[in-house]
Amino acid sequence: MDLFEPLRFAFMQDALLVGSVIAAMCAVLSCFLILKGWSLMGDAISHAVLPGIVLAYLAGLPLPLGAFASGLLCAVSTGFIKQNSRIKEDTVMGVVFTGLFAFGLVLFSKITSDLHLDHILFGNILGITKAQRLECFLIGGGIIAVVVLLRRDLLLICFDPAQARVLGLGERFLNYLLLALLSLAIVVALQAVGIILVVAMLVTPGCIAQLWTDRFDRMLLIAVGSAVGSTAAGIFISYHLDGATGACIVLTQALVFTVSLLFAPKYGIFGAARRRNGA
Repeated sequence: MDLFEPLRFAFMQDALLVGSVIAAMCAVLSCFLILKGWSLMGDAISHAVLPGIVLAYLAGLPLPLGAFASGLLCAVSTGFIKQNSRIKEDTVMGVVFTGLFAFGLVLFSKITSDLHLDHILFGNILGITKAQRLECFLIGGGIIAVVVLLRRDLLLICFDPAQARVLGLGERFLNYLLLALLSLAIVVALQAVGIILVVAMLVTPGCIAQLWTDRFDRMLLIAVGSAVGSTAAGIFISYHLDGATGACIVLTQALVFTVSLLFAPKYGIFGAARRRNGA
């Protein structure tokens, strides 16, 4: 069996390029979501984009525009309700995103269209068009650049929001910027892995990196490396197994996480046990 046979096909080469950009984009955001305790926010926004997609289709607008608007509405609504009620943030997110997702399903069931719900839910990275590929490179590259440039300010609002306010960094602006970047990232990633699996790509890389290091810059590098490597491996595996590409990518990430959880020298289960025994 020729392991590198997929590289002979243009659509597989495109999938590897697009998948790598999406993986790197999700990985850098994943680090901030993990540190800020916003893991559920990625889940919420990814599900909340469905009504925006359907409404954009009905209005004849670009589907990514509707998805972004709907995702941003979910994020802003969650923040508004949290600030103006006694309900905890995770509870608010659960109510908002399930409500929007249900609304989207009702809309989808009432229209006649050539939209395929499977492609929205699970993505179709092997069928990425030239326009979608360009969109992915531009938006994904832009998100990575913004996050890397502002990483120290964003890191401060994750660890010490009060100090960020004292320094005049504009904590509220940075929070909403992070939410906007997250919404954009989800819109881009939907094309590859869909609503359901994008959550894993926004959470798992940061979890993997956190098991290996305490230094944030190193955490970013490990997260990106594990995400890109898992994506490439998942695409190759899906080709040889004839399996769902998005699912293979996420399962590969889950395997890397399991190995890290067990054997990472910093915070892995066996690594921590060895340090205790050595002490």
